[in-house]
Formats: sequence, structure tokens, C-alpha cells
Amino acid sequence: MTFTGPVIGWGALTPVLIVLGGGVLGVLVEAFVPRRARLATQTLLSVAAVLASGAALTLRFEQMNLQGPSRTAAGLLEDPFALSSQAVLLVIGFLSVLVMADRTEVGDGAFAAQAADRPGSAEESESLHAGWTTTEVFPLALLSLGGMMLFGASSDLITLFVVLEMVSLPLYIMADTARHRRLLSQEAALKYFVLGAFASAFLLLGAAFLYGLSGAVDYETIALAAQGEAGAQEGWLLLAGLVLVCVGLLFKIAAVPFHAWSPDVYQGAPTPVTGFMAAGVKAAAFFALLRFFYMVVGPLSAQLAPFLWTVAVATMVLGTVVGVVQKDVKRMLAYSAVAHAGFMLIAVITDNPLVVAPLTFYALTYGVSTVGIFGLISLVRTRHDGAVGAEASDLDSFRGLARRSPWAAGAMTVFLLSFAGIPLTAGFMAKFYLFAAGVLGGGTWLVVVGVACSAVSAFFYARLVVLMFFHAPRGEDGQDTVVVDSQGMVTTAVTVSVVVTVLLGVFPQAAFGLFA
Repeated sequence: MTFTGPVIGWGALTPVLIVLGGGVLGVLVEAFVPRRARLATQTLLSVAAVLASGAALTLRFEQMNLQGPSRTAAGLLEDPFALSSQAVLLVIGFLSVLVMADRTEVGDGAFAAQAADRPGSAEESESLHAGWTTTEVFPLALLSLGGMMLFGASSDLITLFVVLEMVSLPLYIMADTARHRRLLSQEAALKYFVLGAFASAFLLLGAAFLYGLSGAVDYETIALAAQGEAGAQEGWLLLAGLVLVCVGLLFKIAAVPFHAWSPDVYQGAPTPVTGFMAAGVKAAAFFALLRFFYMVVGPLSAQLAPFLWTVAVATMVLGTVVGVVQKDVKRMLAYSAVAHAGFMLIAVITDNPLVVAPLTFYALTYGVSTVGIFGLISLVRTRHDGAVGAEASDLDSFRGLARRSPWAAGAMTVFLLSFAGIPLTAGFMAKFYLFAAGVLGGGTWLVVVGVACSAVSAFFYARLVVLMFFHAPRGEDGQDTVVVDSQGMVTTAVTVSVVVTVLLGVFPQAAFGLFA
């Protein structure tokens, strides 16, 4: 008997291995570094891991330009799309780590002292008094980020499922670590776990159907079987498998009707984690869905069109309409994310290979603005009898924000205008490229629906801008809500996000050319 060992391109996996290695080292930091030094150590380690991964990714771009696309291991590909998706996710990860690491002028952050403490218990009071904080979120974020970077490179169903779990499992824990409103955070974690279980179940069932049809799990063999005699004889099995795998990924992008509880998770999770999930998970899931669609579904897209069109339209319309009536900023942004998922679905389901660059560019612009705006939300707090409390996320708390903090109100306005697709912002160029590719791919009527929903969604973005600049602060003295000062991390992340949002709106080719 002979044994053939797997051929693994370790060089191509270097960017991901650096991030995952940083996560493993972060676990060791939790075990061996004194508690008082863990926050600084974890922050430095996480930032260094992301930056080192970015440097390695730059070298991989140069190497691939010389040697061309390759298979790095069973189930993983290295091509321009995979590397571009990893670059986008590293940018999102870098900004998210900065927001997670921030401590405000009052010395607190977004995370609980110890997530295991029962809310309101004496143990929790002792942990808070001791100045502890949950630094485990840093290795968890790196491990999840490593999984996200593999999502767009996955080319077989087993790898896709394993990577899905790599992305999701750390986030279930991170959603449970909010410093304030602990019970709401625990509820969010449980709901996110249930959503993840459904996503995994649908994906596994679909994978079983496709394996039964083709006898293989890699995308190329499944695509050949689908176009051959097996696909013709077992058409129902093929369509069922394709739909179920797509549904598993649609759960992760919060597409309707698979978005249930996503707004609750956004509202209850720690705000930096919400930004990380909203930007990173959505982008990674879209990258995985796009590769699966074009490698497997593509020739059968006409048969899946009614299902995908229905999901896309429902996602755009429901996200827009329900977002208009929200009174909580985090829930409003959650439904905004649902609407943006509908816009991005146009790129996936239109038959036009040129949508890859617009979708990648959209993921970058949306992700940067999302992390930035959630970083700002974490600084807007309630105040009772002079003491700073939990985040003030209801819309009324943002009345007169420009008078309290012109910087915060101005930065938030930039992000809101980008979400709305106003010219001279990155969001406008992202929507322009995406909708143009959709029209060229024969999805003109979907683009019309998207433009209409985008126009309506501008209302709830403009409403928040009006509240911040043209209303007096709430309360007799305007002091029931306060904008606490960042110790630097959130300020840096928001500043970078604003600069990127403006520059990509004025000079979009600077990034778009890298993805084309």
C-alpha cells in the first residue's frame, strides 16, 4: 500500500497562518501573562498579526502575478479574487481590533469584566472594582478573521463547512461579552448560535445532496456532474442541493427571510463586535457565495433565478421599509445592513463575470464605514447623576450631538452619506459600479428596485443627520447624554475610516483597479 501525502502550498497560506498563529498566541497570553498587562499585550499582538499578514499578502500578490493562480491545498484556491477578498477582510479586521481595544476617558470599554460573572451579582461587582476586562475577545477575533480569509478561497463543500464554523464559533462567545446590558448580550449570543446552527444544518444537507449526485465535494466535479447526465437525471436533487447550500450562506449575510434575529444580535452584542460581524461576516459570506455561484451554480442560474430574485427583492424592500420605523440606532443600522445585502445580491445573481470587482469594492467601502460608525456609537453614553453609564443607542440620544461633539457628528455624517450613496463618498461609487454591472448582466429591473430602495433608505440616514445638527440636545440641560473621549484607538479607527471613505469616493480607481 502506498500513501500519497497532500501537497500544500504553505507560502500561499502564509497570510492566513499569521492571523491564526496570532490567535493561538493570544490564547497563551491569557494563560501566562498577568491580568494587568493582558490588554496592552493582546492589542499589540493582534495589531502586529494583522499588519504582518498584510505584508505577507502583498508578497503573495507579487508572486501570483509571476506564477498565476494555483491550488494551495485541497479545497483552497489562490487567485486574484481570493487575495482581493483577504485584503478587504484584513482592512476590516485591523479597524475592528482598534475599536475593540479602546478604553474611554472613564477607563471602561465595551466588554464585561468577566463574561462568566452573573449579571448584577457580587462577583461581577468585584470584577468591575478590580478593573478587569475580557481580553479573550482578541484571540477569538483573530481566529474568526482567519476563517473569514479562507471563505473566499474555499472550493469544496467540506472546506466551506469547516471555514463556516471557524468564522462562527468565536463570534458566539464574543456576542456574550457586553459590559452593559448583560442579559441582552446573553440573549444575542444565544440567538446568534441558533442562527448559526440553522445555517450549518442547511449547508450540510445541501452538501449531502450534491455529494449524492456527483460523488465528490469539490466544486469542479460537482459542476461537471450537474451539466452531465447525472444532472439531467436527478434534476430535483441538484436544485435542492444548490438551493440549500445557498440558504446556508444567505443566513450569514442576513438576507430575507433568513435575517430573523439578526437585528437582535446587532443590538445586544458589544458594539465593536457588532461592527466586526456586520462588516466582516457579511463580506466573507458574500465572497464564499460568489465563488460557489460562479463555479457551481453559474450554468444553472436560470433555474435558480426565481428563488434568488425573490430573495434579493425581499431583502432590499424589507430592509429599507423596516429600517425607516426603527427608533434604535443599532437596529436601524441592522436593517440598513439587510438592505445592503440585497444590493450586493444583485451582483451575485446577474450573469456577468465583471461583477467580481464591483462586489469586492462594495464590501470594502461598506465594511470600512460600518466599523467606523459602530466605533462612534460606542462613545455615545447615558449619564445619570453625573456618572457615565451604558451606550445611548436610541435615536433621541443623538439630538444635538453636533453641539456636544462636532467631530463625532461630522464623522458619523460622512458614514451615513456613504451608506445613502451620496456623491463624493465611497458608497456612491460602490453603488454605481455595482448597479452598472447588474445592468450589463441583464438585471436591469433588479437595479431599478435597488435604486428605489436606496432612495427611500436615504430618509432614515438623513433623519439621523437632522437630529444631530438641527435639534437641541435632549433634556433640560442637555446633559443626559454624553460623548466620552476615546483614549486613541477609536479615534484612530474612525479617522482612518473617514479618510478612506472620502478618498475612495473621489479617487475610486485607487482601489477598484486592484480588484479588476
